[in-house]
Amino acid sequence: MKQFPVIDPIATGKNIIRLRVERGMSVRDLQAYFGFEEPQAIYKWQQGKSLPSVDNLYALGALFEVPMEDILVSRTSQLNLFICEQQAEACCSPLFMGELLRLSRIRQRAKIV
Repeated sequence: MKQFPVIDPIATGKNIIRLRVERGMSVRDLQAYFGFEEPQAIYKWQQGKSLPSVDNLYALGALFEVPMEDILVSRTSQLNLFICEQQAEACCSPLFMGELLRLSRIRQRAKIV
């Protein structure tokens, strides 16, 4: 049976921060883009206290030039990565651990599940 997907709001918030910083944008830049009077909504997204609405998620994707799916982070993908890292710590050589860490960073950036 296929597992029901769940969005991880904290990891998604960190991803929004990463995408914003990579593009050299400030929170105030996003505030102006969305036309918000105050930046609180953006801070809540970044802290994982709330998620952007579908419209705002679509707009973020357009602004960051990525599909909406590249902004959202699945709770299961984070869990699978954590389990894999735990298993590697218990049974693998330092050389393999370095390679696993490198691959997990690439996977996280590319959002490959």
